[in-house]
Amino acid sequence: MTPRPVFFELHRIALPIGAIASFLHRVSGVLLVLAIPPAAFWFERSLVSAQAFDSARAALGSWPGRLALLALAWALGHHLLAGIRHLLMDAGAGTHLRTARRSAAFAIAGGAILAACAALLIWWPR
Repeated sequence: MTPRPVFFELHRIALPIGAIASFLHRVSGVLLVLAIPPAAFWFERSLVSAQAFDSARAALGSWPGRLALLALAWALGHHLLAGIRHLLMDAGAGTHLRTARRSAAFAIAGGAILAACAALLIWWPR
């Protein structure tokens, strides 16, 4: 029995778009789960007093806070679209290669478009 070849240059492996969409679906899910404790903390703190609300608002209005909100907007948008894609594929719809590639591209692009819309809302001058 001959040993199987081993390819260690992982950065040169080209993943199909479906694998990228699936990987990003997992990443977005992890981001959303990790965001629950800080979101609950900020929500709880904002209800304590008017000063605590102003503090939470200032923190979320800062550049790091806005970037975190933008990342969460992307995660929510992508996770929603990729989840719908997976549900449809589990039901037997969109399982042909061409349709599966299109739906993966749509999930990736749709998440980016939703994040861009959220960026406009987050950074739009009021």
